[in-house]
This record gives sequence, C-alpha cells and structure tokens, in this order.
Amino acid sequence: MSTPRTRRLARALAVTSAAALAVTMSSGSALAGGHGHGHGHGHGKPDHRPPFTQIQLLSFNDFHGNLEAPSGSGGRLTTGYTETQDPKTLQYSAKAQTVDAGGVEYLATHLKQARQGHANTVTVAAGDLIGASPLLSAAFHDEPTIEAMNALGLDASAVGNHEFDEGYKELQRMQSGGCIDDGTGANNQNSCADHEFEGADFTYLAANVKYSGTNKTILPPYWIKTFADGAKVGFIGMTLKDTPTIVTKSGVEGLTFTDEAQTANALVPVLRRQGVKAIVVLIHQGGTPATTTYTAEHGTYNVAPPFDATCSTETKDGVKGAQLTDDSPILDITRKLDPQIDMVISGHTHQPYICSQLDPSGELRLITSASSFGRLFTQTNLTYNLRSGDIQRSSVEGTNVVVTRDVVKDPQETSIISTYNTLVQPIANKVIGNVAGGVTLAKTSSLDPETALGRLIADAQKNDASLTAGGGAPAQIAFMNPGGIRTDLVPLANGDVTFGAAFSVQPFNNYVVAMDMTGQQILDLLEQQWSGGNATSPKILQVSEGFTYSWSASAPAGSKVDPASVKLNGTVIDPAATYRVAANSFLSDGGDNFPSFAAATNKYIGGLDIDAFASYLTAKSPYQPIATDRITQTP
Repeated sequence: MSTPRTRRLARALAVTSAAALAVTMSSGSALAGGHGHGHGHGHGKPDHRPPFTQIQLLSFNDFHGNLEAPSGSGGRLTTGYTETQDPKTLQYSAKAQTVDAGGVEYLATHLKQARQGHANTVTVAAGDLIGASPLLSAAFHDEPTIEAMNALGLDASAVGNHEFDEGYKELQRMQSGGCIDDGTGANNQNSCADHEFEGADFTYLAANVKYSGTNKTILPPYWIKTFADGAKVGFIGMTLKDTPTIVTKSGVEGLTFTDEAQTANALVPVLRRQGVKAIVVLIHQGGTPATTTYTAEHGTYNVAPPFDATCSTETKDGVKGAQLTDDSPILDITRKLDPQIDMVISGHTHQPYICSQLDPSGELRLITSASSFGRLFTQTNLTYNLRSGDIQRSSVEGTNVVVTRDVVKDPQETSIISTYNTLVQPIANKVIGNVAGGVTLAKTSSLDPETALGRLIADAQKNDASLTAGGGAPAQIAFMNPGGIRTDLVPLANGDVTFGAAFSVQPFNNYVVAMDMTGQQILDLLEQQWSGGNATSPKILQVSEGFTYSWSASAPAGSKVDPASVKLNGTVIDPAATYRVAANSFLSDGGDNFPSFAAATNKYIGGLDIDAFASYLTAKSPYQPIATDRITQTP
C-alpha cells in the first residue's frame, strides 16, 4: 500500500436543496442554501472581489506540556520500514525506521517557517495541551505551557479531557489568568513563581461542556477567524462526551457533557446567521489506525502505519478508506456531522492520520490528527470562495509534518524553558530514594499484564500512611490503573531516584482514597477489566502484594476470573465480607469504566498519589524490584 504524504480529496460539487438538507441533518438543522455555493455579494450589485483566496490551517493535538524535547519512544516517529534478517535464526522481519521529533522550541520554529508566504493562516489545536505534563510544566500548574502556546502563535484550541485534571475552574483560570494562593510550593506546585500569570492569548473552546441545568458553556463554544480579504472560517471546539468517566469526579462536578455530533450540528445555523459557511470542528476524540502492510524482497509484513500514511479515499461507489479501524470513536461522530462542516481536526488517541470520509450528503470530508507531544503538526491548504463564502472541498489538502530537531530553536520558547528550569530545580532534584543496582523499573513482557512499576505503585498506595491518619483502617488491597503510569522510573547513574523522575511516572496529582468494598464488588471489579466500556480495550489493573488471582483469555466476558482463584494472603475472597481497598481518586470515582469503585462506601481521601509513591520509595530504599506473579493467565 502506498503511503503518500498528502491526499487530495476529490469531490463533485452538488447543489442540495434546503429541504433535502433538513432530512440529512442531525438535530434537525436545515440550512438556507446548498453547501459550497453562494448567491453573489450584496443585493444584485456586481461583486468585483477576486473569486478565490487561499487559506492555510496549521494544527496539532495532545501536547501534554512537553516543553522540552521528549525522550525515548515518546520523542520518536516511525517514518518507514526496512527488512532485516536475524543472524541466528535467519528469519526476516520489518524494522521500523524512526526520527527524533518534538520540543516546543522546534515546534515554534517549524510553525513560523510553515506560515511564510501564506497571507491567510491560522493555528489551532484539538485539546490536551496541558495535563499529564512533565514536571517542568506541572510544577507550575501548567502555566509554562500556556505561555509557550501564546509564544508560538496558537489562535484557538478545543478543550481535552486532561484540561480538567485540576478542575474546570482551574481550566477557566488557564484562559483568563491570575494566580493561585497555593502556599508557594505546597504539594510540589507553585503558581506565579516568577511573575503574574496572564492566561491564554488563544481561545479555549468547550461547545459541549455546560453548567448542569443550563445551556451556558463554561468557555466559548466557537471562534470565528476573519481574514483581511473578508474570508471567514468558524471553529467549533469540544471534548469527548465521555470525559466525566476519565477524569476525577470533583473536577467536573456540576457540569454536563453533551453529544459531540448533536452539539456541533446545533451550532451550524448559529454560525450561518453570522455569515459563516466555512466550518471546522476541533474535537478531542480520535481514531486508531489499523495495521498496514510493508512488502519487501523476502516477504510482506503487518506493521503500524508510519506518521505520513494516509487513508484510502472513500468514494461514492462505496469503496471505504481502510486505515482507521471501524470501531474508531471519531468515525461514529463524523458520520453524523452536518455536511456544512468542511473538516475535522481530531486528537485524544495520540495517532497520526490524514483521512477522508463521506459526509451525510455524500461528499468527502477531511479528518486529521497529528500524533502527540508536539512531534507533528498538520498543514492543511484549501481554497476559499469569496463570493459563496465557503470552502471548495476539492481543494482541501492535508499533510502531517515532522517537528524535526535540525532547525534553530525559537529564542522565546528557550527563554520560557530556561526560566522554569531554574525555578523547578529545588523540587525536581530532591532525592527520594534509591533503586538497588541502578535498575530501571521497566515494563515486563507484553504477554504479562503485570509490570514491576505497577506492583511498586500498588504497594505504595496500599501502605500510604495518609490513609490511616486519625485512626483510619489500613488498606488490605490496592489497585492501580495502567493508564495512570506514564513512563518508566529512571534513576540517576548511582541509583538515586529524584522527585522529578517519580513525578514523570505519576503526573496527575490524584489523591489516594481508601474505601470499603465487598468481596462481590471486588469480583465484579475484576470482570470489568474486560467488559462494559473496557470490552474493546481491556484495562488490567495492577495489584498490591498479597492479592492474587488467575484469569482465562478464552473465557467469555463476565466469567474470565475464577472466583476460587481470587485470594488475599492465600485465603479465598469472601463475597459477603468487607475489605479495605486503596486506589487513586480517579479510579475511586469510577474512572476508566470501573463502576464497582464508584459504588464503594466509607471513603476516606488521603494525600497525593505522588507523595505516597515518594514516601514508599524513601521507606524502602534501596528498593529492589519485586518479581512476583500476582496475576496469572490460564488457557
């Protein structure tokens, strides 16, 4: 399969009556006039303007506060494959070729270079600019990242789920500015450490996040860019409707998250009444590229697509683009979007793709995503009809561009990084323990659901002293969600572990919560790893020492775990008994589709999870990774 860097979307313009549009629109929104067609300028007066103008859209997503160039796999992109032969087995395989990418100093330079020669240009993002950030940004409540986004010329961004990590009021502060009275470093954070935080120069958009019981959004639902030559493009921004299931409950309490497609479609006539027909959706939801094939001299191999792979064009005769899996959440949303919406810029899944899909009127529409961590940006060029006030879809051309590190660093971004690097040192360099022998707690084999790091974190939460403050009962079992472990724990050369290294592992500032759960709730919890919202993407919880069970890969969902195998310190769990369980506040609220946690009782909120982690490492130093099988798999 070829993987060109761009994919031109061919379409035949068709005049569609308002009545026909009213049938195809969801939310019952009928448009006045056909998509992509205007009726001249003024009332019968000749229009002497040039008929067309060119517009450039630059976009990215899921930056997650990665100001400095990310390291490891998070700082690389696959560019293609080569065929290699194992010298021992003589077997051939496909080896990924990669390029180092990312870093806001390089991203800013690349964006400035891309804008050169474009009179009409706009830069937008699809959410998760902040949250789950490295310590350099997180230690200052992500104020450095907002300042970095201002410096690189961002115009607007959808909110993502991680924008709610510290609550929606904190998100509103990110927009408006101001300082938090956080005790100058309490909880290893410090607002306005060097200067007053002025907030975002760009506009955060939250079209589907409303105060419960009202129609009022917490931030603007859309933003209109008007260019010097009169061209207008409207941007609707929103996050995935399931955000409440993947963020801490307290951060979104009192808010309602509405359906993505219905929300966007309802705003189409609102924009039309303001003379805006060219509409782009910025949405923090995405797709998953399916494996593709790489053919070489000695075989054809199934591989992950490279960064610039584009989807096969979906044509009117029913041929379907094949690079996004059918269960990709973004596809279900975009199929329902009003035909007046010309393009969708997506995120959340951290994947790169340039795809097209038929809209409800049978016309092709571009869907893009630019990976994550500032490693890519998408450049989309299009032609705008000044007389009809709309985009010519046949002109829309998208390209994913690597943020290489062979360009001059942007000096303004370098200054921001330097300032905060100095301020963060007292927090980051504090040694909190030692890993015996200087061993990195890396993940184990992909065939084993347990990780050495997962075991360590679960043990730390089970033994968290903050849970027993005031005479509270100690936890007997702890669970840790794998998605909350962001990277390996990497010690210094002498084995010392710094707070900065520990924070990179757990950057969410969740609290550790102790709760009562019955044995039956625990059994239900284990089954929820493979059922309900986790049926298509299982989430195997990491467990603390003393808790063991086995599961069957071949058993149907709902009966994968043998209840007789579920034991605490060698004794089978009693469904009728009550156990004290520890987990982070995200899980405690039922996050990651684990409703058994939400049903638990007698909850006690302890300290921050990163503090539990750091304290345990200190107490157990020098720490030796534990090689135990707490979870076993049967046929």
